[in-house]
Amino acid sequence: MTEIQVIAHLNIKPGKIDEFKTLAHSCIEMVKQKDKGTLQYDWYFNENNTVCIVHERYINAEAGLQHIANLGELVVALFELCDMSFDIFGSPTQELKNALEGMNITYYEFAAGIN
Repeated sequence: MTEIQVIAHLNIKPGKIDEFKTLAHSCIEMVKQKDKGTLQYDWYFNENNTVCIVHERYINAEAGLQHIANLGELVVALFELCDMSFDIFGSPTQELKNALEGMNITYYEFAAGIN
């Protein structure tokens, strides 16, 4: 399984929702314009607009690395507006793991299923 799936959990800091939504739109536009290997990039908000979940799918680990590079300063700005944790599914390369070092991440290896 080369596809990488990510579920990002973003807990938005109080009073930051408007800034956060503006930045979310910028991230989505960047993905549309620059990412070549992104299969899914969907943002969901809870009823209170305090938590955002982002579903991400990449054709492979290299596409995930490209996404990180393309986000650049946008991700730095996101860190100021929310607390993040990530669930990553698949078999990320060591290079991808190194790029994500220091972040709150749980990795899950594929076991079985239907594709």
